Amino acid sequence: MKCFACKKKQDSHFGIQRVAMYFAAYSSYIDRTLDFIHYLSRNMWFRLSLCLLLMMGNAARSIGQSQPAIKHLRSLHIRETSEAMSVDGVLDEASWQQADKSGAFNQRFPADTSLALSQTEVMLTYDKQYLYLAAICQDEIPGKFVTSTMKRDFESFGTDYFAIHIDPFSDQTNGFQFAVTPYGAQREGLITNGGNGRESVKISWDNKWFSKVKHYDGYWIVEMAIPFKTLRFQEGSTKWRVNFVRNDYKRPERNNWAWIPRVQRSWALAYAGELIWDKPLRKPGKNISLIPFATVGLSKNYEDEKAREMIRGIGGDIKIGVTPSLNLDLTVNPDFSQVEVDRQVTNLDRFEITFPERRQFFLENNDLFSDFGSRGLRPFFTRRIGIAKDTVTNETVANQILGGARLSGKLDKNWRIGLLNIQTAQDQNIQLPSTNYTVAVIQRQIFTRSNISGIYVNKLPFLSSFPGDSTKPTKGNYNQVAGLDYNYASPDNEWTGKFFYHQALDGIGSLSQNYGHGADLMFNNNNIEARWQHEAVGENYDAIVGFVRRNNYRRINPNFEYKWYPAIKGINRLSTEIKHDMLWTGDVGMTDYTTELNFSVRMSSAMFLRAAYEQNYVKLLGDFDPTRTGGEQLPEGSEYTFRRLAFLVFPNYSRPLTIFARGSIGEYYNGFRASISGSLNYRLPPFATVSIDYSVNRINLPDPYNDATLLLIGPRLDVTFRNDLFFTTLVQYNNQIKTFNVNARVQWRFKPASDLFLVYTDNYYFDPWVVRTRGIVLKLTYWLNV
Repeated sequence: MKCFACKKKQDSHFGIQRVAMYFAAYSSYIDRTLDFIHYLSRNMWFRLSLCLLLMMGNAARSIGQSQPAIKHLRSLHIRETSEAMSVDGVLDEASWQQADKSGAFNQRFPADTSLALSQTEVMLTYDKQYLYLAAICQDEIPGKFVTSTMKRDFESFGTDYFAIHIDPFSDQTNGFQFAVTPYGAQREGLITNGGNGRESVKISWDNKWFSKVKHYDGYWIVEMAIPFKTLRFQEGSTKWRVNFVRNDYKRPERNNWAWIPRVQRSWALAYAGELIWDKPLRKPGKNISLIPFATVGLSKNYEDEKAREMIRGIGGDIKIGVTPSLNLDLTVNPDFSQVEVDRQVTNLDRFEITFPERRQFFLENNDLFSDFGSRGLRPFFTRRIGIAKDTVTNETVANQILGGARLSGKLDKNWRIGLLNIQTAQDQNIQLPSTNYTVAVIQRQIFTRSNISGIYVNKLPFLSSFPGDSTKPTKGNYNQVAGLDYNYASPDNEWTGKFFYHQALDGIGSLSQNYGHGADLMFNNNNIEARWQHEAVGENYDAIVGFVRRNNYRRINPNFEYKWYPAIKGINRLSTEIKHDMLWTGDVGMTDYTTELNFSVRMSSAMFLRAAYEQNYVKLLGDFDPTRTGGEQLPEGSEYTFRRLAFLVFPNYSRPLTIFARGSIGEYYNGFRASISGSLNYRLPPFATVSIDYSVNRINLPDPYNDATLLLIGPRLDVTFRNDLFFTTLVQYNNQIKTFNVNARVQWRFKPASDLFLVYTDNYYFDPWVVRTRGIVLKLTYWLNV
């Protein structure tokens, strides 16, 4: 189908049409290549059988292999101290002189075949309450460190820092990260899924620990004290898995104590070394923490013309260490007013998009509950709790959480369990009954690093006080889902993947069409990355407390990338990749496919560049406005083939001014689209960062469909006055949904894990300009160990 604007708009679109014609003329030979790939991909069962055979063969190989196939399993001994330790960055205690030293660090970037140029020496000791760490970080190159601000939970990429990764159960699957920058900023996170992928470190998790940094001539020292009550481990342990990380962007260089191949993340637990304790670990004593909060503030909703509302609230969390590895979390009347707002996106998708969980109560062991299925096919998604749909306005609204409990953690090295129960309040305004959410999970580790997990999710309404039988189960307010996942990871982490099958049990619709299942298998080494994904979802599958982008489809998604490392100055790696994603339904046939060819360059400075060519096909299963601005819709059943060129620029973060950009130009349904998005960042280390997120989309469609210039601008200011006082302001202008938002937040961490927040929000509609809501909240949280 030709995808140019019609003659009625010829004058205004003349320049764009010339670009489109030039683009189409030089893309035909690539189209023929992509059509051939698409033809081969139709033989799904051949591809699927091959992948299953590969996984089965590799799983069998792993059964008898007890340790990862790494270059050398490093070890470090740790001895108990009897003296009082002071966390001050001065290593004058006798325990540091007597402690084992880590030995030389290995380079991971730009290469993984040599020792680090910026060396680091690590020592560990402990007493009844704390695990102590001291690291001496060599710094021979003069100049400022590469970092943004001293704000907590910094981004690891583009930041100088030292970190320890701890795997207390040596299962090479789950662990903890504690990191410190040369300016003393802290970051703690939970490592999940073996450390595979950037999203496997959950930095929204917060807990109590201590650190101090001190600078010297040619090096800097960091000391840490991590309470045993903060960690989860098995009583009587004699060995843990650990690794240490050092980023030095002055060179630039990324290093690890235990060697990790360059294609793996620095937190890949498969390659961690051993920490050998001098005696079996004791239970850390009574482990109960009270975290009360109090809020006060004012808010006003200008849309319903009500008077200002006084905000008052008290509540809190209780954390109880049932065992050193099993934790019970309780919450009463939780309040999340201090949580950072979501970054908005320009939505040109036909389906729902999702945002990450940042609420503290849901984070510990979150992977145990939320990693079932695939990215777009989750049986359980915590952000469904505390949010409801207004059936009149079709907008999402907050739904108060009355309280809840979560029991989660390890029973032993092989078994993990999770039990979550949350009760939400009824809402008279939208006739929503009080609802109970229950999730039960059990996980069994098998082989070296694999596991089988089962989940049961139940949403049940009850305790309604308004007229009508609102507690009667219906498709909107009642749901049950059960599922089983097999998660596979080879000992060396080169092979990873999963198989899953989930079944909705709510008795609505045919049981045979209430399923979702799929597989995902990836091989990744220094030269080859190959991945196979497939999914099948029944017509009636609806995980209401999960995230299901669409149903009634079959999907296959094979990718292949080849990487090589030329001896060219300034270039670290070259790669070329082909991706194919195809969906179809039984009664309609093929509905979507995307095939992409791309070429990438990673520079020695850590800068990354990518250029890509894409061919897309869509058969609409419903009417759709490609601009999502409320204009005329393309009709159901219409078909479109369109092509585009795309690029990605990931900057060198060692410079004060950096620009991250991605963009595309080409056909779009029956028209043309040019887009660019990314962020502009200017650092004033270590005190401030000014950034602007941006997204610009120009869409030209023939009459009678809307043209659109969609603009999303999000300026952000982060200021750190000192290590415990932070100021953040985020402004977001989005002309697609005609909103303008301001969110300003001051955080004072007056004690570890204890904060005072002052949060101001201001929301507007524009065209015409109208105030929507406005509010200011003061919140105090205090962490008290009993």
